[in-house]
Amino acid sequence: MTVGEAIRAAAERLAATSDTARIDAELLMAHALGIGRSDMLIKAMREPAPEGFAALVERRGAHEPVAYITGATEFYGRVFAVEPGILIPRGDSETLIEAALATCPDPRRVLDLGVGSGALLLTILAECPGAQGVGIDASAVAIDVTGENASYLGIANAWELHCRDWRTPGWADDLGTFDLILCNPPYVEEDAALDAQVRDFEPASALFSGPEGLDDYRILIPQLRALMNPGAATILEIGAMQAEAVRALAGQAGFTVELRCDLAGRPRALVLG
Repeated sequence: MTVGEAIRAAAERLAATSDTARIDAELLMAHALGIGRSDMLIKAMREPAPEGFAALVERRGAHEPVAYITGATEFYGRVFAVEPGILIPRGDSETLIEAALATCPDPRRVLDLGVGSGALLLTILAECPGAQGVGIDASAVAIDVTGENASYLGIANAWELHCRDWRTPGWADDLGTFDLILCNPPYVEEDAALDAQVRDFEPASALFSGPEGLDDYRILIPQLRALMNPGAATILEIGAMQAEAVRALAGQAGFTVELRCDLAGRPRALVLG
């Protein structure tokens, strides 16, 4: 069976469990071949399919995310390593990057609350070479993966990472103040119905935040002002139905709030100033 034939068969196999079956099959095949997807499509479609491809397709058929199978995903035009225990960056979160660059195009110090793979923090550092970055996460795995991604991407900016939990008193005492704060906190309602690839594989600690999905906003928002320089901005990711609730929490803490929508027109980020 050729690469092209194997991809077609895999797409048919995955159609029952994935809305992106063809793309999934192509990404898995490129990974099995050890080349980029574009190169594969141009150069390798008539080559023999590698033996290991079938096993990758079976994993995807059991709902395992493609990013965990391949160990990487793309965010804002860069490739980030991911692994189980790390929330997979989504394209929707690129809204935070766009909002940050528009609101604070030349930050001196940047804080990422909950770095995960490092996608938000490292993207801003790459886009703003004069910035210094600080990231925190309660997960030691996230801290390690972010450090690896910083090295892989060649981030030359000064940066530091701390394994800390914002639910613990004193977590921010020695961090200083910042011109830009980014945060994609857990915001999913604890009884929300999620796709199996999310529910069964991605870390619950990075997803769920109480019955309304608001618990972490309630903890974080009152603490933000003490971390912000005059004129600084905080960019918070939100769920599509949470804009008004999170706006109210921010207003109670004395912030002005601006909404940013993602490419699909859904509320995705709030800019607090």
